[in-house]
Amino acid sequence: MMLDWNNYQKEIGGKLGELSKLSPDTLKGYLTLSGANAKTTLLGEKTRQLISLAVAVTTRCDGCIVFHTDAALKAGASKEEISEALGVAVSDECGSSADLFDACAGCGRGQERGGSGEVMR
Repeated sequence: MMLDWNNYQKEIGGKLGELSKLSPDTLKGYLTLSGANAKTTLLGEKTRQLISLAVAVTTRCDGCIVFHTDAALKAGASKEEISEALGVAVSDECGSSADLFDACAGCGRGQERGGSGEVMR
């Protein structure tokens, strides 16, 4: 069954209201962090939302995907720009999977990874 994204967005809003009652400082902290990022305008709101959407996809956060898709559209992003941002996210996710494959391929051959990811022999 497909998720009804419009209803899901409404549900998320309700859950945030509940969270604000149960743990107001948690929500306040999140909003403070988010607001701090919005104070600079070097990237612009549309780019910020496209980056946030790409991160939401790679972290598989449904609520974040819904929120940032809506915010990107409201900031003037086209469907083509959203599609490109998602393509970048998927590509990067594949790249990290390939890197993990490479790391696993070295397992059992006396290779270890250093702190910066380089193969140590």
